[in-house]
Amino acid sequence: MKAGKIIAVLAVFIAATLFFSIFIVKEVNQAIVLQFGDPKRIILKPGLNFKLPFIQNVVFLDKRILNLDTPPEEVIASDQKRLIVDAFARFQIVDPLKFYISVGNERVARSRLATIINSRIRNVLGRQELQTLLSEDRTKQMALIQEGVNNEAQNFGIEIVDVRIKRADLPQANSDAIFRRMQTEREREAKEFRAKGAEMAVTITSTADKEVTVILADAQKKSEIMKGEGDGKRNNIFANAFGQDPEFFAFYRAMQAYEKALIGGETSLILSPDSEFFKFFGNIKPNSQ
Repeated sequence: MKAGKIIAVLAVFIAATLFFSIFIVKEVNQAIVLQFGDPKRIILKPGLNFKLPFIQNVVFLDKRILNLDTPPEEVIASDQKRLIVDAFARFQIVDPLKFYISVGNERVARSRLATIINSRIRNVLGRQELQTLLSEDRTKQMALIQEGVNNEAQNFGIEIVDVRIKRADLPQANSDAIFRRMQTEREREAKEFRAKGAEMAVTITSTADKEVTVILADAQKKSEIMKGEGDGKRNNIFANAFGQDPEFFAFYRAMQAYEKALIGGETSLILSPDSEFFKFFGNIKPNSQ
């Protein structure tokens, strides 16, 4: 019975020893074996590995290319213009031992790199004018920044793969001032366009009124001429007709006079029965009493 317990205890001890002796390094990691905090081995290849149980421990470091977003930094250009620069970097741990000794872990490394990158950005971009920072020459400036950051990052066992500017904006106060200036300029242009439009409208209206007056006067002139010509022809026709048959012409004129005088049926005429006006009615005799 006691032998069974001893065997069970030994089995547990052996299992625990194996459990704390074996570790696996993944493809995305690299490992440092420490003994009481002192580095003993660097493992770069993935696979199954062994360590001394209880007295050694393993620190895993990422060997992939990592991203780092730095906080936005205000940069004052050489022409004293302010610019908010938001940059990011990509880095890789190439010397795990130097990395562990200098910074210890990835969190501290990110903090140190962010400080270095922002300092380098201020140093390089601060010697340039704002126009240069917003032009294609910014690529050259970023290369200088990457080179400077990489020189310092090598002390941490880190290689800087790339440094880029995600965004470069003017400070909010400057943006507001530019917006107000643009708004004022657009309002001025709108007023100028409206004034020119009103001037053109007055010119067009005046020209149209003038043309209307000229057209109406010309039409009135032509109508008077045509009317005069018509009256002349009418008079000629009447004169010719009167010359050919004076009695019929007199009869026709009398009929026209009757039509105009007696229209409406309520006209009263007080004339002598033998008046010239009634000569075509025949003999009109007064009623006998």
